[in-house]
Amino acid sequence: MKIGLFIALFGDKSLAEALDILVDEGIRAVEIGTGAYPGSPHLNVDELLKSKAARAKLMKEISKRGLMLSALSCHGNPLHPKTRIAQEHHETFRKTVELAAALDVPVVNGFSGCPGDGPNAKNPNWVTCAWPDEFRDILKWQWKNAVIPYWTEQARFLAKHKVKFAIEMHPGFVCYSNDTLLKLRDGAGRSGKWIGANFDPSHLWWQGIDPIAAARQLGEEGALFHCHAKDTRIDPYNCALNGNLDTKSYGNIASRSWSFRSVGYGHDVKWWKDFVSTLRTVGYDYVLSIEHEDGLMSPMEGLRKALDTLKQAVIEEAAGEMFWAKE
Repeated sequence: MKIGLFIALFGDKSLAEALDILVDEGIRAVEIGTGAYPGSPHLNVDELLKSKAARAKLMKEISKRGLMLSALSCHGNPLHPKTRIAQEHHETFRKTVELAAALDVPVVNGFSGCPGDGPNAKNPNWVTCAWPDEFRDILKWQWKNAVIPYWTEQARFLAKHKVKFAIEMHPGFVCYSNDTLLKLRDGAGRSGKWIGANFDPSHLWWQGIDPIAAARQLGEEGALFHCHAKDTRIDPYNCALNGNLDTKSYGNIASRSWSFRSVGYGHDVKWWKDFVSTLRTVGYDYVLSIEHEDGLMSPMEGLRKALDTLKQAVIEEAAGEMFWAKE
């Protein structure tokens, strides 16, 4: 298993500068954004699609540093009820899949999206409870009229290009848990197998989901395509007062029930060792891509703290694997 980095945190640096940092820090894989919500500071997708020479230059920049390109990422909402946003994010998704195929990158990461509450909606509507009854009516409309039709078509597009789409289960979008992800995957028809998970435990903890149990189920379903490494700390005092549903600004850490943290600052090395063991047990041995969203640490500090934890978990698990192989 390789430790990687989603270089969105280095949006103020050139691609070459960001890649050099990876090399200096001993990171072996890179994940690069192509647009939608994070933007695309490091790649000109249109130019890359048009020019074989530009694609060759990009891959040379990566390979000459001993790195691999683990995934392209386009985290957007192609189901947005505002047509302009939906179309922009849809086009970004399609172009990203085409670019991944041209670069021989096996996976594209992103979100499932979230529609509004009906055909005349102006903003997404994420339903979180089953009553009053109109909430269930909204869900029925969303899945029947927007989610399944859209992703059935995109699954065929993925199959055509032989690229997997890894959905990051994220509250605010229709796929935020195992059952919602598998519902989409199963509902997308015969090509649904091209849709799986970009597994990020940070979004699961505050929902009360056990990421290890969730990863085991998705692995057994053959739906683990990529993994993010990001931690979450539940604040015991604020959580006891208000629960974990929290709409306060991410910057208001002192008042929030939970906050994203660098790997090791929400859960210890033992947890991450168990997580790596579970991933390997169910056949995932690809990349753990660090995503930095820690409001208490600078990008470099957060990156290095995460690496300290992951190197213990990944390297020690690899050593254990070799030991048992000899036995």
